[in-house]
Amino acid sequence: MSATLTCRDFVEFLADYVADELEPEVRTSFDDHLAHCPSCVVYLHTYRDTRLLARAALQGPRAPVPGEVPEALVRAILEARRR
Repeated sequence: MSATLTCRDFVEFLADYVADELEPEVRTSFDDHLAHCPSCVVYLHTYRDTRLLARAALQGPRAPVPGEVPEALVRAILEARRR
């Protein structure tokens, strides 16, 4: 793998990154990309928040939403459920 990771590469490795399953060389490139790409930092946070919210949803409709999940994301998901 080349030392420079693109945003497209970032998305392909995202699940493995969050699961802490990247090879050290890839992890270094991934972290370097995050250090220089604010858009991918936002994407990473949104991905993590979505996973937390999905886990909470699987616990049932009365399960509390984790505090770190942005309110805008919760509203968007609830709106999508109504459609």
